[in-house]
Amino acid sequence: MEYSKVPMRSSSMGEEDEHLEPSTPTGQYYSSSSLSMSILAVLELEIPIDDSQTMSLLENVFLPINPRFSSLLVTGENGEKHWKKVTVNLDDHVKVPLFEEGLPVECYDEYLQEYLSKIAMERLPQSRPLWEIYIFKYPTSNAAGTVVFKLHHALGDGYSLMGALFSCLQRSDNPSLPLAFPKIRSDDYMNKKKSVFETLSMFKNTITDFTWSLWKGMLEDHASPIRSAKEGVEFRPVSISTVTFSLDQIKEIKAKLGGTLNDVIVGVIFYGIRLYMETASKGAGNARSTALVLLNTREITTYQSVEEMGKSETKGPWGNNFGFIHVSIPNATNLDNSDPLEFVFEAKEMITKKKNSLVVYLTGKLIDLMSKLRGPEETSKYIRDVIWKSSMAISNLIGPVEKISLANHPVKSIYFMVVNVPQSLMVTMVSYMGKMKIAVGAEKELIDHTLFNACLDEAFERIFKSSIDSVPRD
Repeated sequence: MEYSKVPMRSSSMGEEDEHLEPSTPTGQYYSSSSLSMSILAVLELEIPIDDSQTMSLLENVFLPINPRFSSLLVTGENGEKHWKKVTVNLDDHVKVPLFEEGLPVECYDEYLQEYLSKIAMERLPQSRPLWEIYIFKYPTSNAAGTVVFKLHHALGDGYSLMGALFSCLQRSDNPSLPLAFPKIRSDDYMNKKKSVFETLSMFKNTITDFTWSLWKGMLEDHASPIRSAKEGVEFRPVSISTVTFSLDQIKEIKAKLGGTLNDVIVGVIFYGIRLYMETASKGAGNARSTALVLLNTREITTYQSVEEMGKSETKGPWGNNFGFIHVSIPNATNLDNSDPLEFVFEAKEMITKKKNSLVVYLTGKLIDLMSKLRGPEETSKYIRDVIWKSSMAISNLIGPVEKISLANHPVKSIYFMVVNVPQSLMVTMVSYMGKMKIAVGAEKELIDHTLFNACLDEAFERIFKSSIDSVPRD
């Protein structure tokens, strides 16, 4: 993705440069000619949409959240990227599609899915700030109306951008109260001091995981029912669909099997993937398949306000502060006779081991060194290559506990999706009001999303039933 070039001096900021803010290195990696990703945040509303407040909400609430929402990403004479403050024409950023009125909801389900695919594939115009909003006013099976925010990854990561979105929302029961979120990590986890044994274990895990991560960066996964292995996959049409699980049932599984909610849901996803692969192609369940699990690297226990993110001393700053770990998707030799709980146990073991290492930190340092030696464009090519050689990515966010509203429109459900990723499969998850919404971004010509979602449902059902009858395990 190319950006407008403007003259910039390398000396002290003059009158021309007073509105220029340097882009972060990570922001440059994800806005290059090799890698240019965006995030879709989807709000499913309970009542029909009245969009009369849209412009006021954007001007008075959304734009003030961060200067980048009113800035262009421009490239200087030496290739360095900066944010340049501009006047925003809101009409350019708000899209309201028109379809025939009075059709069955099943038709609008199909229209919305096609529209999301179209949004996902279109690149944000480089001539204006890198965000857009789409207002789908037609009823679907899941909502009376749907609002979609599209924000370029250069603006920030999922934590930052969803935090910005939540700043535009209010509690439905009492708008004067702040939104409440579950903790991302416990205070005990953040303050825990490691024993000598744990320190040595971390050292060992770091060496093992960092070496394996470098090896995985060179070793390409097999082509399979979830990986086309085609170059330019980020430009191919995608389908975006969702499944929903009960958080209470996930917590029941966690109570029986131990670990975290994230361990459980990753185990469910891995099991569902192998079910799908075996169903789509007999024997494909043993294909070498790796997932990139995205991790928030901020030292925080819950969401911070946008004001807190902007403070220099904050532990949860705005921007792109995440890393990823390679996790092998467990092989499946005989799914009909195997214990589905083993997928949860393996996910827990692998993720716990990798969290108890400094592999994300070292990988970040390696990328920083590469950027200094070879420049951000070459570093972006390396990151893109690592992503492409794996089979899929998994990302999760924590949503509000109570019901929320957007401009007095109660929100029934939330989900998000990272698009223009050089992979055939992307799975995201977000919790909200006792539900876990799983969103699946799948390469259209490769993956049958209806069958894939059915396999996720089947995986969850089998794991839940098996966990109820199991003996508790630490």
